Amino acid sequence: MSLRVTHCPVNLAGVGWTNVQALRRRGVDARLVVFNTQPFRPDQADWDLKRPRQGLLRQQAVQWRAFSKLLPQTDIFHFYFGLTLVPKKVQFPILKATRRKSLFHFLGADIRERPKEQFMYGLKADARVVGSFAALRFIPYDAEVLPPGIDLTGYDPVPPVERERVRIVHAPSNKEKKGTEYVIEACKQLPVDLDVVHGVRNEEALERYKQADIVVDQVLRDWHGIFTIEGMALGKPVVTSLDEDAMRQTEEAFGVEVPVVRTTKDDLVDVLRPLVESFETRKRLGEAGRAYVEEVHDIERMTDRLLDIYARL
Repeated sequence: MSLRVTHCPVNLAGVGWTNVQALRRRGVDARLVVFNTQPFRPDQADWDLKRPRQGLLRQQAVQWRAFSKLLPQTDIFHFYFGLTLVPKKVQFPILKATRRKSLFHFLGADIRERPKEQFMYGLKADARVVGSFAALRFIPYDAEVLPPGIDLTGYDPVPPVERERVRIVHAPSNKEKKGTEYVIEACKQLPVDLDVVHGVRNEEALERYKQADIVVDQVLRDWHGIFTIEGMALGKPVVTSLDEDAMRQTEEAFGVEVPVVRTTKDDLVDVLRPLVESFETRKRLGEAGRAYVEEVHDIERMTDRLLDIYARL
């Protein structure tokens, strides 16, 4: 019998769906079960519980019905965003009693802005996973670092184009937290056209990314998101805020240089100007970014590592 894994109960940035698809290609009986699908990724779930937005009793009824059905069909529960199918105080005793394994997969936004003490529940699971070395500082224990993977077959590099006005794309999931106001203000000071992609389906967003010459992810955080990975996969130079120590740790762990241009909200204009003025620099960084993603974020490589984690549970 093949390994049976349930990923749940959210699909932030498509991470869960991408992982499940890759696991299936390896012969794993994997499924994604979500409380509710994301508006811009409506088809990315095997089972959308359509959990009511309000009403604790109604929500719990939906969750318990799902868990009772999934428990006999699952060997490993892969929980995202610090959430479980049923309340944690009963979730883990049941899993232990039925000899099911589990892991918590923290994505960054779920741990960045809360006190470390609030994450002690992570020790109830058999393993803990984070998406970057930068995220390790936000939890009170060690964890496996598993960078988000993407299916590179869906991201053909787009050849760079020389044009009079450079196109910059910025795609904030949350404009305030990504520093969108600073990106807009910086672009006003440069001879560029800015496309802020927000509130559209993933397919449309990807087409707009392809038209850009430069990707600006965010200017306020310690690490990048899926948008940066997608930009590099498309062969675009990427500008974003990154923690220097986490960059060094990533380079040491994977043996490659992180070809992302570091910035902050205070120096964004000065960082962007050389890229705007030099087609050759944009071309070189775009090629380096694609090579980096193939080494660090290829979903097939990340699936190898995920299967190794499962094997050690």
